[in-house]
Amino acid sequence: MGERQNTIVCIFDMRSPRITAFNVHEWIHAQLRLQEDNIRMIQIDGPRRRVYIKIVSAERMQSILQNIQGQQEYKHDNGEMSIVKVELNGMGVRRVRVAGLPPEVKEPVLRDAMSKYGDVKVIQEEQWSNQYRYKVSNGVKIVELNLKKHAPSHMFIAGHRVLTTYEGQLPSCYNCNEQGHHSVECSYRRSSTPTYTSNRAESWAHAVKHGTRQQQEEGGRDITYVSNEPDIEPPAKESPPSDGVVGTHSQCDLTQISTKETLPSTISPKQDGSVPNHRN
Repeated sequence: MGERQNTIVCIFDMRSPRITAFNVHEWIHAQLRLQEDNIRMIQIDGPRRRVYIKIVSAERMQSILQNIQGQQEYKHDNGEMSIVKVELNGMGVRRVRVAGLPPEVKEPVLRDAMSKYGDVKVIQEEQWSNQYRYKVSNGVKIVELNLKKHAPSHMFIAGHRVLTTYEGQLPSCYNCNEQGHHSVECSYRRSSTPTYTSNRAESWAHAVKHGTRQQQEEGGRDITYVSNEPDIEPPAKESPPSDGVVGTHSQCDLTQISTKETLPSTISPKQDGSVPNHRN
């Protein structure tokens, strides 16, 4: 179709002073930190203040875009600073694969969701290939659209979280859905997510199978709950009341004593809660 492939475009401010080709080369080396073996072509469009840089591969191009994160600064000879937008060129027509959407979700719903990222031309269903027995839909929708801005790799459509992929797509975070970093580097990632450790090297599935933290403690399991929250000490074991009334779990045989008033006034419970035997 004649569109540029694996090409980064640097868009300079139209209001800024003009820049020479020599300064463009030096800026690419200093700010974008590209080596000659990464570049196949540098094309300068002076009137539109654009510089097209063709990269050797799509993988290398995506890595460069991720490091640049959308823009860079340029310092002119007069000391003026201007912002240079750095993005995938033209984007153009892309075939976006949308996975994880139930077939009950109607096409207009999908079309409306994808129209945020470009003009939707056609939506098709992907089929299982001939090497499989059943030549039916595999549940993946192919959305062909004229891409205007990058779509995230995760999004919600009609309440369902779906995955999207297409050529030249920038990676996006699973946690916050922003582009330019992965979930392990996300600043919004919750740091207080609890984890379980055990001296018996038990797995998470094993811990879940055998109950909650409370159930594990009551069962005497040697499992430690790790969290950023301060530890809460378990309540002390209940000791027999000091007024001489013994609970139902006492080992003492007090069948002849029913209430506090039946005890002689000279008898007081010992320090450990038991009642001395004064029978002759």
